[in-house]
Amino acid sequence: MKQRSSIIALTLLAAGLVWIVTSRKSGPTPVAAPERESSSSSRSSSVPLTKSIQPETPEPAPDPEPEPEQPKPVQPVPKTVALAAVEEAPSGPEIGELNSGLTPVTVLENMRSVFRQYNLRFHENPVGDNAEITRILSGENPKHAVFLNPDDGMRVNSRGELVDNWGTPYFFHQLSRSEMEIRSAGPDNRMWTSDDLVMK
Repeated sequence: MKQRSSIIALTLLAAGLVWIVTSRKSGPTPVAAPERESSSSSRSSSVPLTKSIQPETPEPAPDPEPEPEQPKPVQPVPKTVALAAVEEAPSGPEIGELNSGLTPVTVLENMRSVFRQYNLRFHENPVGDNAEITRILSGENPKHAVFLNPDDGMRVNSRGELVDNWGTPYFFHQLSRSEMEIRSAGPDNRMWTSDDLVMK
């Protein structure tokens, strides 16, 4: 009886081995839980199971910390001559408001009226550059008469010059004893260009 049971056990074991070998050829082997060794006979006849070991992929090395950015030196921006002149002596109105509400042409007509009033009173036009003429019209004349009225859009910058609606000093050119040409640089702030406003 004992011999018969051992033959059956060996037969079952051999059939299991055949099944393991054939299943390995046909596909991947499922990982089986290790069996308990029950007898010495099964120990000698069992085939060790092998696991497929996949190579471990090394973890990527951490990126080196970026170096802190050094502040770039600030390069001085070259100034245009006109901008440099404005920054050296900033202009600001002393007579009148920046926005008088009057159009540039109206202010220019009011300026022409100022020269006519001066001529009627003194029988000549004031002489000099813009700053000198502005001082004369502001009261530095023989009768200390003031001809500039802020309500007429008259504005004087910090250099003592009469300026137009865009803040550019007027150019005064005496054509005769009784006639004065008044030129505004216009919106482009440059004299002798197509947008200049001229009145005599």
